Amino acid sequence: MAGIYIHIPYCKKACHYCNFHFSTTKYNMAEMMQAIGTEIDLRKNYVSENIESIYFGGGTPSIVQADELKKILDKIKQLFYVCPDAEITLEANPDDVSMQNLQSWKNIGINRLSIGIQSFHQSDLEWMNRAHSATQALQSIKAAQQAGFSNITCDLIYGMPLLTDEKWLENLEQIKQLRIPHLSAYALTVEPKTALYVMIAKHKVENMDMEKQARQFDLLMQWAKANHFEHYEISNFALKGFRSKHNSSYWQGKNYIGFGAAAHSFDGNSRQWNIANNALYIRSLQNNSLNFEKEILTLTNKINETIMLSLRTMEGIDLEKIEKNFGIAEKQRLLRLAKKWMQRNQLTQKDNHLLLTNSGKHFADGIAADFFV
Repeated sequence: MAGIYIHIPYCKKACHYCNFHFSTTKYNMAEMMQAIGTEIDLRKNYVSENIESIYFGGGTPSIVQADELKKILDKIKQLFYVCPDAEITLEANPDDVSMQNLQSWKNIGINRLSIGIQSFHQSDLEWMNRAHSATQALQSIKAAQQAGFSNITCDLIYGMPLLTDEKWLENLEQIKQLRIPHLSAYALTVEPKTALYVMIAKHKVENMDMEKQARQFDLLMQWAKANHFEHYEISNFALKGFRSKHNSSYWQGKNYIGFGAAAHSFDGNSRQWNIANNALYIRSLQNNSLNFEKEILTLTNKINETIMLSLRTMEGIDLEKIEKNFGIAEKQRLLRLAKKWMQRNQLTQKDNHLLLTNSGKHFADGIAADFFV
């Protein structure tokens, strides 16, 4: 099974923290949608597996008209075998969620919504420069449920200067009260070249408090356990049966193909990524070519990626799979390195899997780096 990602690189406004590829100028959006269609034609043989998930991300794909999204879906279904029960996700901002749009999305086959809430508190939304209000955040979820969407995920951000522990728990309680079956929650990171980075450098806003972020992550894990959410990946939580098929395919090392400017693809042996420039991406596809870079993965790359991705999941590193794919010596190497993390109670071994403890989840990247070849 494989997945398809479509990157729609347009937003109404720029969130202060965002470092994804996007533009707030939509003058060439029609040409972009045509270019994505051309790319799909050109790359129809990139993966041979059946497609189990399709994901419209961005940017803000909910600002694109439903008939344009339908053209993309129709072309994908013409050129790839899409499983009848495929998960088809649309990222949507709350201010784009209307009953008319919801019905249109449902009619074209969207069966999962990822709503970018980030916070239910107005002061936080204004601090982040989000396009929606706290009222719209609540209304969007209720409207989606009223329209018949049951598979909904929301994004929340924690560790911001204005977000107290009490407000963070209130955000989580809203998820519970609204009966949202999936949650993605991220500590706010300060990325170079973002507006937030510049404002912190100029001392216009407060920097992130790492102790607060760690504390709010602990509160998140406690809340998830108490409310029967599987903590199935460092930043992702789901009620039974509601894990994201698409994102899970990344962590499981499955093949996927990305269409659109800045989109990434993986075929098991190489990675490639399209140029992160809308005008140049469109121009190349108008000439029936694709402007991209490619990296052939070495054995070391494959081992390290397997470690990094699998360690983030609740299943952890499968030592049998490590032995099968990379040899017994690699399995033994990992077991030797794991001892010190086990002594620190940050790693445990269960049924031939190496798993992060809750304490270890705070140091996931550092532990993975220690395991790298």
